[in-house]
Amino acid sequence: MPAGNLIRTPWQPELPIPLPEYPRPQMVRPDWLNLNGEWDYAICKQNEPEPNQYAGKILVPFAIESVLSGVQHSLLPDERLWYRRTFTIPEAWLGKRVLLHFGAVDHTCEVWVNGVSIGSHIGGYLPFTFDVTRSLIPGENMLIVAVTDLTNSGLQQRGKQVLQPKGIWYTAVSGIWQTVWLESVPETSIASFQLTPDLDAGTLTITAKITGEAVGVTLTAIVSVNGKLDIIGQCGVDDCLVLTLPDVHPWSPVDPFLYPLHLRLEKDGIVQDGVESYFAMRKFSLVSDSQNRQHFALNNQPLFLYGPLDQGYFPDGLYTAPSEEAMLFDIEFARKIGCNMIRKHVKVEPARWYAACDRLGMIVWQDMPSGGLPDNDVVAYLAIMVGLWRGDKTHLKRFGRAGQENRQQFKDELFEMITTLYNSPCIAVWVPFNESWGQFHAKEIADLVKGVDPTRLVDHASGWFDQGGGDFISKHVYFKKLPPIKPDEQRAAVISEFGGYSLKVNGHVWDENKKFGYRFYSNREQLTEAYIHLLQTELDRLLDAGLSTAVYTQTTDVEIEINGYLTYDRKVEKMDASKLREIHLQIIEKGSKRSTA
Repeated sequence: MPAGNLIRTPWQPELPIPLPEYPRPQMVRPDWLNLNGEWDYAICKQNEPEPNQYAGKILVPFAIESVLSGVQHSLLPDERLWYRRTFTIPEAWLGKRVLLHFGAVDHTCEVWVNGVSIGSHIGGYLPFTFDVTRSLIPGENMLIVAVTDLTNSGLQQRGKQVLQPKGIWYTAVSGIWQTVWLESVPETSIASFQLTPDLDAGTLTITAKITGEAVGVTLTAIVSVNGKLDIIGQCGVDDCLVLTLPDVHPWSPVDPFLYPLHLRLEKDGIVQDGVESYFAMRKFSLVSDSQNRQHFALNNQPLFLYGPLDQGYFPDGLYTAPSEEAMLFDIEFARKIGCNMIRKHVKVEPARWYAACDRLGMIVWQDMPSGGLPDNDVVAYLAIMVGLWRGDKTHLKRFGRAGQENRQQFKDELFEMITTLYNSPCIAVWVPFNESWGQFHAKEIADLVKGVDPTRLVDHASGWFDQGGGDFISKHVYFKKLPPIKPDEQRAAVISEFGGYSLKVNGHVWDENKKFGYRFYSNREQLTEAYIHLLQTELDRLLDAGLSTAVYTQTTDVEIEINGYLTYDRKVEKMDASKLREIHLQIIEKGSKRSTA
């Protein structure tokens, strides 16, 4: 049984349906059915068929290792997790297509409806969908999902998950960990769409993919401007629709303005399908100062970014927040202490998390979940302390990337992540590799990412083993003073991790007998004083050198790593929040001004 049974967050799942909110805020339809709740579960060996008898109940969408699942079993590499439940579709859906959506299932799964295999999926972080229309029967239907997960015994993308947690490595997450839901759609419907704002031109470009008969079908877009003026555009479904917006209202952390958007398909004047969405007009780029040094810019103006590394773990739900309120809490706390960005670390969150950042004005640096092999402790220490460098074009076995199939799977998941999150206004930067875990061909992959999404920036090798690509010179600094780091004519300078100052708060820790951190303090006052001193002395002098971004480790404690602004259970603020806000706002203001010098 996983450790950490003593602490909980203040929130509890809403029953009988946890996380009842609509799971896809940028593509909303009215006809849907949430399948979260109690399912039957069983654990068998991988080579065994579906069991005749299930072991008990599991609360979906909480991973089987979590407390909130009601099971708390570590799924082993030679095991298979079986899920089972029934559902009945509403009568109004008869004659329409029915889609079965999974927010995320870690890691490899196969799905059956009424005994018919409807498909499989590989990858633990991204949503996927099956058309189950032909498999449905009147009345009660049976849904079965079977899951396997190698965790760190394989080379799959897994982030910080391990079978034996310690230090910076945390409890594994297996099985369903995001919302499962059904949706009714017309025969001809919008399968997906891409929204590309151009702030300089004042336009929004919309491209859509259609399922079903497209002959004679047109795409119509309606944008509401301040609730008074509707901008309407129309095109064929195979074309791009470009809308021109008058008096563009830019999105920013201080003014996170979102435009409502309605998309619909029409044929012969009859609406075939419609979805509600939103978008923002904003631009992420690099700009030069008077010394020809590059700086991060929002809407063509230099903006210093400051915020936490955010791993998205909860002691009771692991990868899954117990409730919507719990999910919002971490973002709102970052805003409360004056931060304007979050680095989402080696994890992809549910769509509602990004929608909250859009709405609250929080800029996001989005990591790709790490896979392959991490460096051993000696290599990591030498990389931090003396700048050890390795190339990533050869000797790929040491990165866990010797196999061509393995490398292709990484790229497939990376580009799928970008496609999935493309419409989120809050995301400014893609981070393909972190601290060389599973790194390969980083410079070339950065170029590929820019080709897929030229509207955002790329931190191609966050931490160390810089290959000279992407948009940033990106360093992680622990155990020592912040070193000089300067932008150049091509790339901005960022400290993408630093700090990790630690405080143990008794009664609010995962394990009373273990702790991990980079520098330890005895009480709240000492920690706050040391933190402010770090920013006022070491970080401040780097602003003069042209630093663009600083990412502090981290939002919350995670398991035995006790270097958060908050305890793992979110019940204790470990530093004075008002003092944090004051110093953070000062740093952001100074850094933004010095970027123009």
